[in-house]
Amino acid sequence: MAILSPLATEVFIPVAAVIGIVFAVVQWVLVSRVKLSPTAAAASGGGKNGYGDYLIEEEEGLNDHNVVVKCAEIQNAISEGATSFLFTEYQYVGIFMSIFAVVIFLFLGSVEGFSTKSQPCTYSKDKYCKPALFTALFSTVSFLLGAITSLVSGFLGMKIATYANARTTLEARKGVGKAFITAFRSGAVMGFLLASSGLVVLYITINVFKLYYGDDWEGLFESITGYGLGGSSMALFGRVGGGIYTKAADVGADLVGKVERNIPEDDPRNPAVIADNVGDNVGDIAGMGSDLFGSYAESSCAALVVASISSFGIDHDFTGMCYPLLVSSVGIIVCLITTLFATDFFEVKAVKEIEPALKKQLIISTALMTVGIAVISWLALPAKFTIYNFGTQKDVSNWGLFFCVAIGLWAGLIIGFVTEYYTSNAYSPVQDVADSCRTGAATNVIFGLALGYKSVIIPIFAIAVSIYVSFSIAAMYGIAVAALGMLSTIATGLAIDAYGPISDNAGGIAEMAGMSHRIRERTDALDAAGNTTAAIGKGFAIGSAALVSLALFGAFVSRAGVTVVDVLSPKVFIGLIVGAMLPYWFSAMTMKSVGSAALKMVEEVRRQFNTIPGLMEGTAKPDYATCVKISTDASIKEMIPPGALVMLTPLIVGTLFGVETLSGVLAGALVSGVQVLPSLLPTPVVHGTMPRSTLRLVPASMQGPLAPRDLTATRLL
Repeated sequence: MAILSPLATEVFIPVAAVIGIVFAVVQWVLVSRVKLSPTAAAASGGGKNGYGDYLIEEEEGLNDHNVVVKCAEIQNAISEGATSFLFTEYQYVGIFMSIFAVVIFLFLGSVEGFSTKSQPCTYSKDKYCKPALFTALFSTVSFLLGAITSLVSGFLGMKIATYANARTTLEARKGVGKAFITAFRSGAVMGFLLASSGLVVLYITINVFKLYYGDDWEGLFESITGYGLGGSSMALFGRVGGGIYTKAADVGADLVGKVERNIPEDDPRNPAVIADNVGDNVGDIAGMGSDLFGSYAESSCAALVVASISSFGIDHDFTGMCYPLLVSSVGIIVCLITTLFATDFFEVKAVKEIEPALKKQLIISTALMTVGIAVISWLALPAKFTIYNFGTQKDVSNWGLFFCVAIGLWAGLIIGFVTEYYTSNAYSPVQDVADSCRTGAATNVIFGLALGYKSVIIPIFAIAVSIYVSFSIAAMYGIAVAALGMLSTIATGLAIDAYGPISDNAGGIAEMAGMSHRIRERTDALDAAGNTTAAIGKGFAIGSAALVSLALFGAFVSRAGVTVVDVLSPKVFIGLIVGAMLPYWFSAMTMKSVGSAALKMVEEVRRQFNTIPGLMEGTAKPDYATCVKISTDASIKEMIPPGALVMLTPLIVGTLFGVETLSGVLAGALVSGVQVLPSLLPTPVVHGTMPRSTLRLVPASMQGPLAPRDLTATRLL
């Protein structure tokens, strides 16, 4: 028996989630102390965050209170644009999700002819489980709950980011350390809200469903899987829609503004500059939040499903059953302590300290989480138990499961830092790409593509080792908890990821408000560090999505009664080929969408520069709203076909060709998608090595719609 009692488990999980939410609120309150009004800003007192410090404008005799007003106006324009886009997107997605919820109910309910009678359990034939009709109903409800939670996570992340961007700009007047703390605390608000809300909603859903299912844990946790599907479905649309929006605006703004008109990035004369900054929030913040929530929900649900047909479910061991949720709970506490290292225990005082401070967050959280996993494995798991393994029960020890979670955690860190090695200008791969520019665009493309392909090698080996070790120890459950291990520090990972776009927006606001070049240098330093560490966060997303997809694939073949996926079978082989093609089809659709939207954006920006008198001289204002509308309309229109491709493919293939072919399709898509994403992460490197060339826009158009959308699509498949 486990040391931790069921009562202690029931208390610890929601308390950890509440602590995370309270911590997020506290960080938000601290950020809100930076006021967006001249009088309030001037009246700020002293303290650790630098209120009352000398401003750069005061040093240079340029203290203009109108700057604060301009920052507030620009922030409001960005916030309104992002909010308008998300509300429009959610209306369309809401209709699609409602239709898909009906499809889910009809497919699941028809398994037993919409019977309301109890049926023999799938894995325990001597027991009776709840009717398939009610499992279909509860699965549909959990699907909608997952979708709504994903939507709220993305929306809150966007609102927090647009709330903090101008405040980060104003704090940069006092020093780079003050701006760093503001941006990072804002990212932490998003990270802890998402991690905590995802955990508490899942926990409450389980306990509410339990009132109906009682001792039928097989049916209970099968219905819970809809939660993960809902989260991933919304993540797909958030990633695709947001990616099309941000890259269309990015390409339009840079191609005409920087390349043709030779004006600085984020220059207020550029008609697409507001759309570009809005895109950072709807793509890199809202989309990313939904995506990581989807990965977290899927890994938790996959682990719970396997556990329900293992000794935890058979013996009704509630504490052991909730082991995935306990790992996530410990992760929230660990990330809270880790965040204090960046905001309270140590203070960033120079530009060179920014990137190390962010990297230390990942290292400290991983080290502390390893200890936390060991403790919770010892407390929550019996010394010996069994895990379902394709028709048999595999003997596993609590320390074996600890190694599964730990190897996922450390593999994620390895993948993250390898990704950083291939994307940071501090190391030779990026320097080689930059050096290749000396001989023209062609060699730059060649070196960039080679770098992308080469960057796949170590991450794939790390994922392969994680899969082999975790499967050898605890079968598919081991793979699911390894994925959860990678995502156990999701609050810290999200804080670092969100920090980047917030800093990017802060730099744009500084440029548009006409602030000192020294302030722009500080915000650029913040943004540069955020871009590098964001690649580390994407590394975690790669590994976790791959492991989650494999765990879900294992759950599918187990539930469908597929004992062997024989690649020599024609049905399976054609499925493999078609499945491997799907990520490329998906990529082609999203890239074409970005290209079409960018074309319209470029034409509009050119039109305004050519027809609005005084625009280049700065005496006339551009029409920002038209550019925002172009990106909004294009992304809304173009996001549905890729989403439909991913969500309808399994239904069509399974219905027309059977589970064998579908198994091949899923396996092919998984293997292909895992290769595609790491190769695209270094594309920002090429993007940044040629700031005055149209070539820099090629990788931008690729990375926006594809990375990490491909694995979001693969996981959803």
